[in-house]
Amino acid sequence: MRRIGHREFDFSRQVAVMAIINRTPNSMHDRGRTYELDLAVRAARRAVADGADWVDIGGLAFRADQDDLSVAAEIDRVAPVIEAVRAASDVVISVDTHRAEVARAALAAGADVVNDTNGIREAAMAKAVAEAGAAVVVTHSIGGPRTEVSRPTYTDVVSEVAHFLRERVRHAIDAGVAPDRIIIDPGHDLNKNTYHSLELTRRLSEIAAIGHPTLAAVSNKDFIGETLDVPQNGRVEGTIVANVVCVLQGARILRVHDVPQAVAAVRMTEAILGWRAPVSPRHNL
Repeated sequence: MRRIGHREFDFSRQVAVMAIINRTPNSMHDRGRTYELDLAVRAARRAVADGADWVDIGGLAFRADQDDLSVAAEIDRVAPVIEAVRAASDVVISVDTHRAEVARAALAAGADVVNDTNGIREAAMAKAVAEAGAAVVVTHSIGGPRTEVSRPTYTDVVSEVAHFLRERVRHAIDAGVAPDRIIIDPGHDLNKNTYHSLELTRRLSEIAAIGHPTLAAVSNKDFIGETLDVPQNGRVEGTIVANVVCVLQGARILRVHDVPQAVAAVRMTEAILGWRAPVSPRHNL
């Protein structure tokens, strides 16, 4: 069993569903639908009611062409949402940030996890996580947030991502983060093209073999849209398939936009694998 925040997970036979809550005016998928504070809080509470185990609250987009915020402004976006959700639920709360000062403020507001798409590159981040006794998601990207990487290339994307993650995990542990507080994310589509993300999905077991719980963040991403030639609002089915494949390859946390669909897919996958009993078996019994 692994305790994250107020909840325990048996990742040998359980998958956690992480709901995405973006307090950004122009996020890739939400397009600002949860930018206003009350809308963000309402979306987080709805996600919990729909079965999410976890909510991931972010105030600054990864892409370089998105709004540029001061640290104080980013804190003003995420901290009130975290406080409101924490007051209403024992759900796991993560803050999606690469800034140590934002992470400290979010943890003080009630967050349990720092979801760092910068792979703990900022010198103070590991220290902030270690001092709080928090968990951290270590994510792969070449340039990190807000950095444009044109036509990224890899000799072997899976091997190179795995090498990066092992190195950054070692850095986190050396800085005092407990090994059982570390989660890894190969960073689908982050400085990767569609072929790279498909290969990461196909060979995700090689990432999971690193030995820390693996998070898959594939929801509605461009590699799904380009594979199927569908727009942002037509990627639900492709996302469900990608999520299930990731679970079969070892992912144990799924970061998603469409919570009810993801929860149903996860619970069905767990049942097929023999990890979860049917809720109301009656047919031919």
